[in-house]
Amino acid sequence: MKFCSDCGQRVVQEVPRGDSLPRDVCESCGAIHYQNPKMVVGCVPEHEDGRILLCKRAIEPRLGFWTVPAGFMENGETLEAAAARETREEALATVAILDLFAVVNVTGARQVHLFFRARLTGDDFGAGDESLEAALYREQDIPWEEIAFRSGEFALRRFFDDRKNSRTGVHITEVRRVKP
Repeated sequence: MKFCSDCGQRVVQEVPRGDSLPRDVCESCGAIHYQNPKMVVGCVPEHEDGRILLCKRAIEPRLGFWTVPAGFMENGETLEAAAARETREEALATVAILDLFAVVNVTGARQVHLFFRARLTGDDFGAGDESLEAALYREQDIPWEEIAFRSGEFALRRFFDDRKNSRTGVHITEVRRVKP
């Protein structure tokens, strides 16, 4: 950040009084501009026959790779609403959001990815504007080498492991860097 979003003057990096980390601070008005992780929210949408809905990305990063529906949370949304919206946008599908089951701290990208279990509420789906295609996959047919993000792969593997072992709960991990 070079300029204050409040007054337009120059900002400098310094540790504000009462803080412990360097922040962007306006030299003119004194506004402190915090840089915090962004929330990425998604779900693993399960069809009634047990197949999972995946989307092939039509945008960078990772154009042409497969992912579960997920994206940046918008202001004014709940986590559940964001996961459902991303599924509508990317896969033209409607889901019932169930429970949170995976949290991935993507520290290298300054993001936190949260994944819900979800149930497809119908058979309609397709490629949204950010997808080249959408398809239902059985676990053994998932193109694992073509999964776009480590966080999505973590969520998928935990989902199937939980389903196989009749387990629920929240899995938490850290990914320091994103896939090349």
